[in-house]
Amino acid sequence: MSTYKKPHHYADSKSIIPISDNGQGGFMIFPRGLTIIWGNDSRYWRIPKETDPNPEAELIQVSWVEVTGKVPVKAGKKYEISFDVALKSDAFGWNGSQVLVMAKIGKGGKYSHKSAALDAPTRTPNQKFQVPVPKLEISVPENTENPELYFGLYDVWNWKWKGGLVIYNAVVKEI
Repeated sequence: MSTYKKPHHYADSKSIIPISDNGQGGFMIFPRGLTIIWGNDSRYWRIPKETDPNPEAELIQVSWVEVTGKVPVKAGKKYEISFDVALKSDAFGWNGSQVLVMAKIGKGGKYSHKSAALDAPTRTPNQKFQVPVPKLEISVPENTENPELYFGLYDVWNWKWKGGLVIYNAVVKEI
């Protein structure tokens, strides 16, 4: 009898690290702290093990990039969201593609987004860079009860196969 293995990697809260910068809070979310669609299938993603000293995730090949997370936030505050990524020297499928970094407050919230091209001709392979630039900002309304920020990195609209993306972390920072 075979066992069924779920195809997606689900966020591990131990990989979501609180950060503080000049009294303002936020989170550093390593790849294990993110939900990665198709992330549990080694044909598509290389997800670090809990004990791995190199905690980055590597996209092998997919046509649907969906990397999401959620963190608690404070009502009445403003946050910026970004991802630290790199493209390997053998990356493919990114020409002319835009990724979207999207965020909303609460499950029923309205998404804000910014797009970013990963294939900029000035990028050096394997060099870390941030998306989007400038960072996505979102405000949490004062009257929000149990505020949670839902965010993600997406390329789900063009259906081109792509690979060679390395995700180091996501950062959610109070501003």
